[in-house]
Amino acid sequence: MLKQRILTALLLIPVALYAVFLLPLWGFSLFIQLVLMLGAWEWSPLMGVKRTSSRIAYTLVVGAVIGVLSLLAPYQHLWTNGTLDPLIYYTILVGGVWWVAALALIVNYPSSRRLWARTRSIVGCFGLAIFVPCWAALVTVRSINIDEQPYFGGWVVLFILLLVWAADVGAYFAGVRYGRNKMMPAVSPGKTMEGLCGGISLAFVVMMVVAHWTKIPADQFTGYYLTGLFTVVASVFGDLNESMFKRAAGVKDSGSILPGHGGILDRIDSLTAAVPIFTLAYLEFLH
Repeated sequence: MLKQRILTALLLIPVALYAVFLLPLWGFSLFIQLVLMLGAWEWSPLMGVKRTSSRIAYTLVVGAVIGVLSLLAPYQHLWTNGTLDPLIYYTILVGGVWWVAALALIVNYPSSRRLWARTRSIVGCFGLAIFVPCWAALVTVRSINIDEQPYFGGWVVLFILLLVWAADVGAYFAGVRYGRNKMMPAVSPGKTMEGLCGGISLAFVVMMVVAHWTKIPADQFTGYYLTGLFTVVASVFGDLNESMFKRAAGVKDSGSILPGHGGILDRIDSLTAAVPIFTLAYLEFLH
């Protein structure tokens, strides 16, 4: 399984880097939209939706909402005098509010299950609150241009990816080697406090390397490290959130499209939480 995961990752990384750095913003937006629609396809069984036609319908709804937003907030007008388009900003803010609510659901699981388990439409709305703000946040970050640096936004997206990957890799190896104390056994029995600490530690190593390499000013250290910490913690709860809904639906993997990794949703669950939280923290502390 580990070999499969590594081989799949080696194939996916060049695709991700191509999308992040070489696609124009509209192409990057479309690429992210398609990935999130695949995630929506895999989310639909967690709603209890099994008919192919219903799954297609939900996938198209998610894609249509993203498409409408991209028309109402054109890429060339995302930023005006350094201010983010209000529609996109409030979309990302909805994502931030959702993840605070998701944290409460996760911490109180399985008691919280009675609030949503019997209503498909509620879980469907949860999915919209996951996928749409993630798209808005990724396009926002990718569109950042400082001092006429054409790839600045791409490097920021890569930084987020590195934080999420570091948190995942650090948690995996620290959990395997030192894991003793279960973090939230009702939600995800395999995750441990030692794994959490290992993931945060490796992510902080990434932050320190990037801070040194890019010469982050000392007066921005607090905002920089807080933004990174919030992003990493959010990524952990993004993973736990999907685990909670899969457990409630009796589903092991969201799909099987990626050998060794399960489905698309299993790979982007952390990112769907990390990106909106990073973007909100960036706008608050660093922009």
